[in-house]
Amino acid sequence: MAELFDLAGIFVFALTGALMGVRKRLDVIGMAVLAEITALGGGIMRDLVLNVSPVAFQSLGYVLVPVAATAVVFFWHPHVTRVMPVILVLDAAGLGLFCAVGTVKALEYGLSPLHATLLGATTAVGGGILRDLLAGEIPTLLYDRQLYAVPALVGSAAMAGMWWAGLHGWPAALGAAVLAFGLRLAAMRLNWRAPLARGVAE
Repeated sequence: MAELFDLAGIFVFALTGALMGVRKRLDVIGMAVLAEITALGGGIMRDLVLNVSPVAFQSLGYVLVPVAATAVVFFWHPHVTRVMPVILVLDAAGLGLFCAVGTVKALEYGLSPLHATLLGATTAVGGGILRDLLAGEIPTLLYDRQLYAVPALVGSAAMAGMWWAGLHGWPAALGAAVLAFGLRLAAMRLNWRAPLARGVAE
């Protein structure tokens, strides 16, 4: 179950990286690099913390999925009139999937619910921060007009809570992912701002 959610999160986050390449007018190689970094960054950080081999190198599929996402964006993006809203929605979807699967993996490796929550949130935001740095953007975690880390923490905490209550299946992980996704969309819709961003954004 965790592997499927991980693969879905990798694909969605890879789409955001490739689209960021479109926004920055990069060629297809630059798009592919941003897609790989965005998709794999958070997962590799998570696996290193858990002291396991990074999941991206355990299967060729984890490397090929971002390449496939780049191909999708390459042929699709001429039909997208406004790239940034699409990036934000896909980013919210990847955030939800990665916070859920990061928490599940941490719990499976014996971490406490608190540590698993923090690691799940780190998994969710890590790739996005690397993408923004490489694209010359201010990192999303510190400067974003909408809250980013809070939905990840809430989704991860919900996953840890359901695990502690004995709900270990895919419905629990999907529920946590949808919760984080919904909070992220609500933050964008209502224009919530992270406390660290208010002084810079206004």
